[in-house]
Amino acid sequence: MLEGYAPGYARDAISMMAGRSAPDRAEFVLPLLTTDSRVLDVGCGPGSITVGLRPAAWVLGVDTEPGQIALARAAAQHLSTVDFLAASVYHLPLPDSSVDVAFSHALFEHLARPADALAELRRVVRPGGSIALSTSDWSRAKLRPRTGNVEAALRGHFLLRKRSGGDPFAGRRLAENVEQAGFQVARMRTRHRPDMTYRQLAEYVEVRLIAALQEPGADREQLASAARSAWAWARGRDGDFAQHWTEILATR
Repeated sequence: MLEGYAPGYARDAISMMAGRSAPDRAEFVLPLLTTDSRVLDVGCGPGSITVGLRPAAWVLGVDTEPGQIALARAAAQHLSTVDFLAASVYHLPLPDSSVDVAFSHALFEHLARPADALAELRRVVRPGGSIALSTSDWSRAKLRPRTGNVEAALRGHFLLRKRSGGDPFAGRRLAENVEQAGFQVARMRTRHRPDMTYRQLAEYVEVRLIAALQEPGADREQLASAARSAWAWARGRDGDFAQHWTEILATR
């Protein structure tokens, strides 16, 4: 299956990613970090979380998108212990057992081969080291009101995620996948976060459905119907939205 990043790199997606910080998104892993820690942030995006992974001796952020790496390097230009590379989670440019902690936020829901990604993390994390993963699960997101138009628009949104090789419900399978990869889950928790407003989500979904209709492919009737529903949702009354996140700490 072809794999891509379904949200894309439009201004709204980049703004959302850049607004994330370590105290909020990586709070569950920060107590593990010491001045001797070697830390890997996989799927680092613009580096807004990476630069806050302290007090580590060395932090490397990797992302497949060169444009994100350029933004991250600009944000960290005055930090001598932080570096960034364009690389894939499936082929990390690191020796075996070279990392104390591997972290990722909002990565695994976009992966077509999560087992392969976890195997690669197990290769680079030292014995006794840790992985810390935070992954969304749209099946448990809170949306109020959850009207027929909201449901139809989200079905189209999920279809786009799956067409890009991702899994919009990855969070509910994360612990099982981690254990099957040979890690021991030390702690798991779930939480809801208001990643964007209810109306912003409607507009975000609408824009991506309309863009998908400009490209060749199957499912056009469903996507067109979903786009009409997203249009109605975005212009209806306001509501509440909180994304559901699964956070896991596991040891090698």
